[in-house]
Amino acid sequence: MTVPKELRLLPWSGPEGKPCYLSTDDQGGYMSRLPDNVESIQIGSAAQLLNLASELLDDKKAGLDDMRRLTRELVWSLRDVLRIATSRGDLLGVSEPHDA
Repeated sequence: MTVPKELRLLPWSGPEGKPCYLSTDDQGGYMSRLPDNVESIQIGSAAQLLNLASELLDDKKAGLDDMRRLTRELVWSLRDVLRIATSRGDLLGVSEPHDA
């Protein structure tokens, strides 16, 4: 799906998991800064989760439930980070890797 360049993919999904977009000319306004702040939090959470995953994978006592929980959190985090990368690629005018 091609999205006009004036729309910004937001770092969260709408109802039913559908993408949300922002259209604004005010790059420094509240509505532009809000997704920037959310992206920063999501990336920080992903970094913390990566550290936790490394520790848990080294823990010989970690059980199947721990690994399932870790996998679920990693999937959610990866989805967030991929959405951020897609949004930033759109802003830079970079095509998605599978389109190249």
